[in-house]
Amino acid sequence: MNASTLNEVFSYQQKTCDISDTAGAVAALHEDGFALIPGVLGESEITAAREALDRLQPFGLDGSSWSELNKHFKCVFNRDRLWLSYIDRPGIIELAEALMGSDCHIIGMTAWKSGPGYDGWRVQVDQVFVPVPENVFTVSTFQLPVWICTAHFYLSDITEDLCPTYIIPGSHKSGRKPDRSEETWNGHSPEPVVCKAGDVLFFCSEIWHSGGRNTTVDGSRYMLQVHYSHRNIAQKFSPWPWQFNPEIIATATERQLRLLGKHPESNYG
Repeated sequence: MNASTLNEVFSYQQKTCDISDTAGAVAALHEDGFALIPGVLGESEITAAREALDRLQPFGLDGSSWSELNKHFKCVFNRDRLWLSYIDRPGIIELAEALMGSDCHIIGMTAWKSGPGYDGWRVQVDQVFVPVPENVFTVSTFQLPVWICTAHFYLSDITEDLCPTYIIPGSHKSGRKPDRSEETWNGHSPEPVVCKAGDVLFFCSEIWHSGGRNTTVDGSRYMLQVHYSHRNIAQKFSPWPWQFNPEIIATATERQLRLLGKHPESNYG
């Protein structure tokens, strides 16, 4: 089967949030563990990002997960000015700051080009900071703090045969990570997030999710991830010892510099 594209009558399987509705997206994160935001990027931006991704070459720790099937590049904000602009995209940065504070920062940025035969299937969580009993979520006054979130910027139309991200809505309320080989939660199976190039899936680190499989003959999924965290969570830039690209720092705005780690002095430095 060749890679397919989404037609004009396409409808989303998951509920979506408007890019200007920060409050609605915050509510979706707390209730469902994710917010799906259509139309964040325009066609020219998608084309430029795909071309920039094609120019990347493996460096440092890229090789730990880089292959011809799955070209995976870490900390790309430090390599090209184009990627720097993705750390504070309008509508997405407001959501990150609303959830994790006006002093939040990024802990990484990874670009992916996943070709035919790539298999990213593994139901997982990114991080559970404090395991809690599931029944605490029945208490109306309890709300799980948000410490880390990831934004998936999709640079391809994501069809069921082209590496969709799978999620189990609400599974961040499990209060734990899945056991080995556990692929359902409370009877709910992972759902593929079928969406359009330019859409963003923003999700918290505790939601149960998985990568998808590329079963196309000749299609590649292009995707950028931006990982945001609370100020007090360490940044995870590689390779070590880390050095910022002077050209990137010279062009960064004050907000971008803060997202890269330029914070006022606090309790721990």
